[in-house]
Amino acid sequence: MSTQTLPYTVHPHPVTGIYSGKFGTWLFLASEVMLFGALFSSYVLLRVGAPEAPSPLHWPSHEETHLSWRIGGFNTLVLIVSSVTMVMAWASLKMGDFSKGRRYLWLTFLLALTFIVVKLSLEYVPKLRGGYVPAKSTFFSLYYTLTGLHGLHVIGGMVVIGYFLGPGAALWKRDPEYYTNRIECTGLYWHFVDLVWIFLFPVLYLM
Repeated sequence: MSTQTLPYTVHPHPVTGIYSGKFGTWLFLASEVMLFGALFSSYVLLRVGAPEAPSPLHWPSHEETHLSWRIGGFNTLVLIVSSVTMVMAWASLKMGDFSKGRRYLWLTFLLALTFIVVKLSLEYVPKLRGGYVPAKSTFFSLYYTLTGLHGLHVIGGMVVIGYFLGPGAALWKRDPEYYTNRIECTGLYWHFVDLVWIFLFPVLYLM
């Protein structure tokens, strides 16, 4: 669909003051805040209401969760760096340097892939093999729900970034500013995904 068909894809809308894609992204992120906010609230309520040991339904201690703060901390660093590379990609495109912007997008994609590989190989697979499945306890059901949903969001971001590295890159030749705006919207989503993990890390791995 051409930029002529969709109004205000480049120039700000007179009412909102921003272009339509950015406004739509903020609306989408608002719904995501409500989704993760509800899940975080459920986590807090279930943890506070959990019976004390030796009840089988008690909340596990940090040692009983078998979560490594080093692995979680590494993945936190990976996502923080990926936010930086995403900003650098957008800034490079804003300055008209497509090749540099593309390199930063590739770095962001590879960092996201690193996060997923570490999560699966060093956390999910060992825990599932060890019997730490969602049905084991309330904690693990919440752990897999929160981290699994977040992981799906990371994969979704990778799909979008991959598209703009692949067939979507043709948009740069037709309308560089429109392409740059699409990367900015992708960046807003990506920063949100990183921010969610910054909250998940201390809640699950440190508290």
